[in-house]
Amino acid sequence: MRAVLTRVSSASVRIGGETVGAIGRGFLVLLGVHADDGPEQAARMADRICGLRIFEDENGKMNRSLADAGGAVLIVSQFTLYADTRSRRPGFTQAARPATAIPLYEQVIAAVRARGFEVRTGEFGADMAVESVNDGPVTIILEV
Repeated sequence: MRAVLTRVSSASVRIGGETVGAIGRGFLVLLGVHADDGPEQAARMADRICGLRIFEDENGKMNRSLADAGGAVLIVSQFTLYADTRSRRPGFTQAARPATAIPLYEQVIAAVRARGFEVRTGEFGADMAVESVNDGPVTIILEV
């Protein structure tokens, strides 16, 4: 499982011009599921997302967690994170098929919510427009 996590001041996702998910301060997480991933990877990814300390403390150091900052999470499925770019036309054979990816994507969402965070989402497989105001910018690649 792979994620690109951005610390944001705000982020939103629209489908067909309609906003389906929006947050203020927090994390925008673009989440890709590998064909070999299972529940263990989903649980570890949720732990990594919730435990990252990338908000600044009173001394300007990245030392505060999402909980410390009172942040929310916008999670958007992103199968293209597993693109094979060895040729000019990317291949996506390493990305999990929907039958595998959807339950694992939903498991990550449920696990982050279970820790008490506000979680908004896109819609798996939809053509989405994602907007964000990067804070920092701080962007982290997570892989479990």
